[in-house]
Amino acid sequence: MKYKALIGIEMHCQITETNTKAFSSAKNSYTIIPNENVRPVDMAFPGTLPVVNKEAVKKSLMASMILNCKQPDYIYFERKNYYYPDLPKGFQITQETKPAPVGICGYLDYYVNDEIKRVRINNIHLEEDSASLDHKNNASTIDYNRAGVPLLELVTYPDFRSAEEAVSFLETMRCIYQYAGISEGDSKKGQIRCDVNVSIMDEDIDETKEENWGTKIEIKNVNSFSAVKDAINYEIQRQIELKETGTYDEMEQQTRRWDDEKQETVYMRSKVDAIDYKYFIEPNIPKFKIKQEWLDEIRGLIPELPNERKEKYISKYELNKKDAETLVKEKNISDFFERCIELGCEAKEASNWITTRLLGYLNKNDLNINDIYMTPEMLTEICLIVKNGKISTQQAKEVFAYVLEERKTPQEIIKEKGFEQNSNEEEIIELVNKILEENEQAVNDYKNGKTNIIGYLVGQVLKASKGKFNPGLTAKILNEEIRKR
Repeated sequence: MKYKALIGIEMHCQITETNTKAFSSAKNSYTIIPNENVRPVDMAFPGTLPVVNKEAVKKSLMASMILNCKQPDYIYFERKNYYYPDLPKGFQITQETKPAPVGICGYLDYYVNDEIKRVRINNIHLEEDSASLDHKNNASTIDYNRAGVPLLELVTYPDFRSAEEAVSFLETMRCIYQYAGISEGDSKKGQIRCDVNVSIMDEDIDETKEENWGTKIEIKNVNSFSAVKDAINYEIQRQIELKETGTYDEMEQQTRRWDDEKQETVYMRSKVDAIDYKYFIEPNIPKFKIKQEWLDEIRGLIPELPNERKEKYISKYELNKKDAETLVKEKNISDFFERCIELGCEAKEASNWITTRLLGYLNKNDLNINDIYMTPEMLTEICLIVKNGKISTQQAKEVFAYVLEERKTPQEIIKEKGFEQNSNEEEIIELVNKILEENEQAVNDYKNGKTNIIGYLVGQVLKASKGKFNPGLTAKILNEEIRKR
């Protein structure tokens, strides 16, 4: 028997590009110092009242537009009532579907390899994040820095059919959040978390009828895209095994968690279809009307997004598809590339340096491009120095490596290491003739039509000069000296 999976995603992403939290004046920034960015509102002290962060609402509406959602006429906030130690108030300020959140009934087209897929968006809503708990052997600690950070929750329909599709969607959304200036989207800082819903059904059954769907299993708080992929694949296989053994129909709807060490999903609790969170309108935040003029202004601020940049790189800069995709995958890499072009570096040359040597260095050392000394100005300078014939391509690679390791400018490295190319024609002619005398057979081969041997001779001259002679000028002089013989 063959089966198909129905996978839905609830993606939680912190809005990091605001100065303050969602409903308090506490600083909205990542810090490893516990309880540093906290105000009385975050701690639910008596007499404190929430104040809506307009910038967080603005960025939420922008995300809604990018996802082709319908925006509401009024913004409401509600109380979602449940108690956990990481929610000091005993409730969360959030948005439910009635009244409408910042976006409903949307969709997003995304790529899985070369194929375009579409996922339907149920809703996207703005809420506040909870504090973070750290469980130790004999105690638990709580950090309220995260409490109140504006959080976007995006809920999809179960339109994914594989882990690969789900992860491709998540990667696309992270890019969108980064490019739109909504979030850094850094999962290492806990800025992205996912809940995954998985069920399976027989492959030949009509999936458009919800009653045909299998039992939905929710996997809570998966903290990395690799873990999302592993959790989905494990859960699909687990459910298939239950199908094959005839025990699938006995499985209750439930919530599980992903155990990274065991590489399996673990039962947490049973789950009913509708938990009674006793939603009601937040009485301390009046509803406010969203004017069309503001929506038009926000729509006009939507920047060039990843797929648009990719198409530009392919059509305008004539990069191949693989390099274009590599460059746009991370916004700071794409911005680095764009800045190099602004400074006068040729697109293909900049792309080659970035996609091979620069990304290779970052991956090897597990670094972010913002962590390194190399700037677009420095890389462009290296490219232009090579173009002007002052150093060879091989020397440029060495300069590049020294800039990263020694944190010095290209000019400082060239001067210290003596890399500047020698374009003195008299010295080149002298060495060229010496090499030709030592390679008479190669000269004869060249005269007999084997002109490609000139590359070998250029290599011999450059080797003898320890790479200091200008390669282009060397090749020109070699041709001239051979013709004289």
